[in-house]
Parts: sequence; structure tokens; C-alpha cells
Amino acid sequence: MSEQKVQFWFDVVCPFAWATSRWIKEVEKVREISVEFLPMSLSVLNDGRDLDPDYMEAMKANWGPARVFAKVAAEEPSKVDELYTVMGERIHGNDEGGKQGFGAYDDIIAESLEKVGLPASFAEVANTEDYDEKLREYHESGISAVGDEVGTPVVKLGDTAFFGPVITRVPTGEDAGKLFDASVQLAEFPYFFELKRTRTEKPQV
Repeated sequence: MSEQKVQFWFDVVCPFAWATSRWIKEVEKVREISVEFLPMSLSVLNDGRDLDPDYMEAMKANWGPARVFAKVAAEEPSKVDELYTVMGERIHGNDEGGKQGFGAYDDIIAESLEKVGLPASFAEVANTEDYDEKLREYHESGISAVGDEVGTPVVKLGDTAFFGPVITRVPTGEDAGKLFDASVQLAEFPYFFELKRTRTEKPQV
């Protein structure tokens, strides 16, 4: 069986993207897939929108990690997966998400870069606009694949991209594989667009 190519756009602070990413990491264990992790940004997505003030303060905080991932993706792409795991475990595993204000994730960024062996200087882009153009390019590559009015994650299976799957628990083993198989099957129908229901629980990761 040929290897299935998967592209996965994420914002490290998004708990739904984190849950889905941990699922796709489980899928790697039971299916022949090749995953490319790419940054996108809820801050870019919501830039210029008139939203709840508290949410907008969170969007200010989210710029930092997303900018750093844009730099890593551009200069050290083989490290994106590992950095996402390390930073995501810190943010979501330690319940350190939802921070507010510019620079709120600076300590987590610095510690995560050190842990995966990336230069400390990569953290400098978190509080500048030096990599915003590149970040927007990565973000747009995901959005253009799936369309407007979506969030993160965006997952591309072969030639078809979806927002999601949105999950609140992470299946393992063959259950992870079965969910992947079903997603691939749905992606084969060019006229299939959406299944949705109201979420009744938050991500449990």
C-alpha cells in the first residue's frame, strides 16, 4: 500500500488542533502516512475582526508562538513536528493555554526551543513583525485549500482539505486508524463538504 500524504495546519495554542494532532500522531503508528505540519494562525484569522475584548487579548498572545513556528517552518522544517509536540505538551498538558497580551508565551517559547535544540535567537521573532509575511503565507496556504470561515486545524488528505476532524478525545491504536480511514474515504467524494453537531465537551488531552 502506498504512503498517504497528509498536510496538517495548526496553531499551537488551539486545543482542538492539539487533540487532532495527537490523533494523527497515533495514526502514524498504525497506517502508512507521511505528515507535514505547517503553521497557521488564529491571530491572522481574526486580525481586524471586532470580537470579544478578552478573546482579542488572547489573540495578541497567540502571535508570538505562531511567528516562531513560521520561522522554524521556513528555516528548520524538520523540527516543526518535534517543536509542536514539546510546546503543545507544555501549553495543553500543563493547562497553560489562554494567555493574554503580547509576549505571554515568551518563556514557553524559549524553553521549548532549547529542549528541541533550536537556536535561542529563533524566539526573537515572537515580538516583531519580521516573519508576519511568511506566517500569512503559510496560513493562506491552508485557508486556500479549505475555504473561508474555518479555524484550526486544517487537514489535507491527498488532494482534499477539511477543517478538522474536530475531536475532543484522542483515539489510539486501531481506533485511530479507523477514524483516519473514514476521513480519507469521505475526502474521495468531491461533493462531500460537511458533517457537524454541537460539541458537548471540551478537548480532553
